[in-house]
Amino acid sequence: MPAVAERLRNALLDIDYTSTGIRDRLGSTAARALARDELVPALRATGGEEPLGLLLRLWWLGESVPAGPLRTALPLDELTDAGLIRPDSSGDTIRATLQLIPWDTTDGRPAFVVADHSARPGQAPPGPDHVVRAGAASASLRDLLVPGPVDRALDLGTGCGVQALHLAERAGQVCATDVNKRALRLAEWTFALSGVDRAHTRAGSLYEPVAAEQFDLIAANPPFVITPERAHYSYRESDLPGDEVCAQIVRSAPAHLTDGGWCQLLANWLHVDGEDWRDRVGDWVSGTACSGWVVQRDVQDPAEYVELWLRDSCEVGTPEYTRRYDAWLDYFERRGVKGIGYGWISLRKDSAADATVRIEELRHDVEQPVGHYLPDVVDGAMTAHRLTDAALLSAHVALAPGVVEERVGVPGAADPEQILLRQRGGLRRAAQVGTVEAALAGVCDGTMPVGPLLDAIAELTGQEASALRESTPETLRGLITEGFFRVAR
Repeated sequence: MPAVAERLRNALLDIDYTSTGIRDRLGSTAARALARDELVPALRATGGEEPLGLLLRLWWLGESVPAGPLRTALPLDELTDAGLIRPDSSGDTIRATLQLIPWDTTDGRPAFVVADHSARPGQAPPGPDHVVRAGAASASLRDLLVPGPVDRALDLGTGCGVQALHLAERAGQVCATDVNKRALRLAEWTFALSGVDRAHTRAGSLYEPVAAEQFDLIAANPPFVITPERAHYSYRESDLPGDEVCAQIVRSAPAHLTDGGWCQLLANWLHVDGEDWRDRVGDWVSGTACSGWVVQRDVQDPAEYVELWLRDSCEVGTPEYTRRYDAWLDYFERRGVKGIGYGWISLRKDSAADATVRIEELRHDVEQPVGHYLPDVVDGAMTAHRLTDAALLSAHVALAPGVVEERVGVPGAADPEQILLRQRGGLRRAAQVGTVEAALAGVCDGTMPVGPLLDAIAELTGQEASALRESTPETLRGLITEGFFRVAR
C-alpha cells in the first residue's frame, strides 16, 4: 500500500484535487450543493476530459469516466490491483469502488478520506460493514477536540479514519480502533493518502483493543443510534440496548486516561417520561473523578428520529419501511421515550474528590472551533464550584474578554428595563443582571478583591454593604461558571 498510496497522493495534489481546488473548479453554486451532498450541479460542471473534472466524477461522484485521459496522471493498473478502481470489460472506462474526497485539517495539511459511496434513494441499502464517509458530525467532533500537543491519542471507533487525522495533528502516536475490520482497512488508506505515519489500527469493540492502556486524549464518534433491533449497520448502531453504548464509553473512560487527559465524544441520550435527561447523563459521569462539560445541542421527537435514520439507510419506499418504522416507534413507546437528545460530552480526568461536570443545553450557534476555549469553560465551572462565599469575596475577579453590556428600555426613562451582559465570542451567552452585577462588570479588572468593590458599590447606591456581601456571591458564582467573569487570582 505505501508505494501506490504515495503515487496516488502525488497525482491528486498535482491535479489540485483538494478542497480549495474543487471549490475553485466548480464555482460557488455547485460547490455548496456538493457540500450538501447534491451531485447534479457538480455533474453539470464537470463534463469533458479535463483531469480535475474527471477526478471529481470518478472519486467523489462515483461516475464512470474514460480511462485514456487519466493514464498518464494516475497509476491505473496499480489502483486496479489495489481494488480502488474497476475497469469495464473493454478497459475504456473506469469506476471507483470507493469514495476518495479531500478533507480540511486544522493545520492546512492536504488530507484525503477513503470510505464507501453514500447510499442513495432507489439504490440498495448499505451493507452491514458499510464505511460511512466523513460529514457534518465528523466536523463537529473535530471542532470540539482540545488542542495539543499530547503524547498518545485514541480514536475509538475510527470508521474511515477521519478523527485520527485530527488527532495526529496533536499527538505523537494515535491508536485507531474499530469493530469493523473493513473500516480499519479503509482507514489505513486514509492515513497513507494523507501522509500520516503516526496512526495505527487495532480491531475490537470499544476499549477491548486497548484494555490496559492509557491515553492523553480519547475521541469518539460512536455508533450511538438507538434502535430496537440488533445492529444493522456497524457504523451507526451497536448491539447494546438504548443509549448504553455512550454510557459505557463515559463510565470506562477514566481507566484509560492519563491524569489531566480528555475524553470527548458525540452522543445520543434518551428523554424518558418522568425523568430529567440531565439526571440520566449525570448518572453516567458521576463518580468518574472527572471535571467536564455535557452540552445538549438538539432534541428530536421519536418520529423525527426514526425518519432520519431510515432515510440515512435509504429504506424510504422499500417494503420494509413501514414495518421498521412501526417497530421502532413501538420500542420507544414501551420505554416511555419522549425524545432523543444529541450533543457533546467532554471529560477531563482530574482525580479530584470535588470534580464536577456541568450539564446544560445550548441550541444557539457558538464560536468554532470550540476546542480552543473548551478548557477555559471547564476551568471556569470548576473554579466557581470550589469557591466558598468567603473565598469569592476575597478573590480578584475580572470581566472576561469580549463581554459587553446592553441596556434595554424606553428612551428617556431614568432606569433601563433590562441589563444584559453578552459574550461576543466563545459560547455567545447572554445573561440578564441587576445593577450591582452591572456595576461590578464596569469596575472589576482583577486589581481589587470583590468584597471591597461591593462595599464601594453599596456606598454609591445607598445599600447595606453587608446585604450585598451576602446576596452577590451566588449570582457572581453563576456568572463565573458561564464565563462572564474570570478569577484573576
